[in-house]
Amino acid sequence: QVQLVESGGGLVQPGGSLTLSCAASRSFSSIDFTRWHRQVSRYQREFVAFIKSDGSTTYADSAKGRFTISRDNANNTVNLQMNSLKPEDTARYYCSVIIGSQLYWGQGTQVTVSS
Repeated sequence: QVQLVESGGGLVQPGGSLTLSCAASRSFSSIDFTRWHRQVSRYQREFVAFIKSDGSTTYADSAKGRFTISRDNANNTVNLQMNSLKPEDTARYYCSVIIGSQLYWGQGTQVTVSS
């Protein structure tokens, strides 16, 4: 079992940057996949990026070139650096992990991109 807590969201102007953090109650180095998703509508949560335990990363097309997912082993967080933010990036962002066959989600952090 694991608890996840996201932070770092807020209001930012278009073109600005934010860094989201996901903290976990166990070491991320022991977790195969850590993912970021975002809730874009009431019923749709879309994939943003994931990082594997070996450090390899994958991004959604919408995130490529603007977002960077990374793991901070010293602080045991997985971070999502978001640059060149657009109004369409406005969403609640969630991190998730799969341990065994169980999927765990955090409570999310709100990102609003608006002038």
